[in-house]
Amino acid sequence: MYLPSHFREERPRVMHELIRAHPLGALVTLGSQGLNGNHVPFEFDPEPAPHGTLRAHVARANPLLRDFAAEVEALVIFQGSQGYVTPSWYPTKRDSGRVVPTWNYLVVHAYGPLRVVDDRQWVRGLVTRLTDRHEAGLAEPWQVTDAPGDFIDRQLGAIVGIEIPVTRLAGKWKTSQNRRATDREGVARGLAGRDGPGDGEMARWVLAPHDPAGSKPG
Repeated sequence: MYLPSHFREERPRVMHELIRAHPLGALVTLGSQGLNGNHVPFEFDPEPAPHGTLRAHVARANPLLRDFAAEVEALVIFQGSQGYVTPSWYPTKRDSGRVVPTWNYLVVHAYGPLRVVDDRQWVRGLVTRLTDRHEAGLAEPWQVTDAPGDFIDRQLGAIVGIEIPVTRLAGKWKTSQNRRATDREGVARGLAGRDGPGDGEMARWVLAPHDPAGSKPG
């Protein structure tokens, strides 16, 4: 990933928060026919520090389980808020006209060796945790135990676990850091007024100081 210093995010905690908030990762592996991509919701475990562990499950029929280069690290891409930025939001447009459109986005790349876990109890525990997390907050949260036991057993037999101990994380927070303060304020106003998915969060990041010792905008 091209990573200019002004867009680089190095705080593990901030990258971990993005993974938790946007758990559907694009899993990229190298197989016999070249690169292979799968889109998988992941559970993130912060241990072992500092990078943590990713866990998920895929269909037993997925060729990924039999065709990946174990000696090559897998890559999982997590995409956060993103959106088009029009030059019309920049005061600089009125001053000089020397502006162009761009795209802001938050992204984390996680790297590590892929391990297949064909263990029914391991997978049941993962599925239960994922379900409990994503059902939390619903008026009537569904639980794995709500379904008949024999049905769940058949479903579990059709999936296999995967685990990636993360060896490194790369974060890119492209949030108009390369623009002057007045342009950043214009971008934040424009995003807040557009009110699209993720625009509010991106507007807060645009106004946040990009300081490795700082914290996520409220």
